[in-house]
Amino acid sequence: MDSAVSEKYGSKLRIRVCGLCFDEERLLLVNHRMNEVSSFWAPPGGGVEFGETLDSALKREFREETGLEIDVQRFSFGCEYIRTPLHAIELFYEVTAIGGTLKVGYDPELQLIQDAKFLSLAEIGQFEDGEKHGIFKFANSANHLKLLTGFYSI
Repeated sequence: MDSAVSEKYGSKLRIRVCGLCFDEERLLLVNHRMNEVSSFWAPPGGGVEFGETLDSALKREFREETGLEIDVQRFSFGCEYIRTPLHAIELFYEVTAIGGTLKVGYDPELQLIQDAKFLSLAEIGQFEDGEKHGIFKFANSANHLKLLTGFYSI
């Protein structure tokens, strides 16, 4: 793990919002460079700031990371990630792109975004487990991902 990530987010609980934005059977993912040699693919999203609504945080994160304006549709599921020194609660929402142009945005939270694109779950499945968000071990199709509910430990 990058020492800057550990220093900024380590040893505290972090609340994150993430968006599931589909283009037919493909899901929008962003690729973060986690350090000099590794990358990580995940749905766009990030930390909720104090006093910010979940809806506003998710719209802000999409603008920053992808250039897209979104409409938040519904809450889908939640995840908990605990790997010392990190602890995150992630809330996933279905979203619809309503404007903007897809681009490689920026992430002010330390990681560098290298790419942003729609990928099929078959394409996502070709990444190593450590290169993709843990939620993908619970879904093997876009429809299955859309049907997830509840709360998962990843």
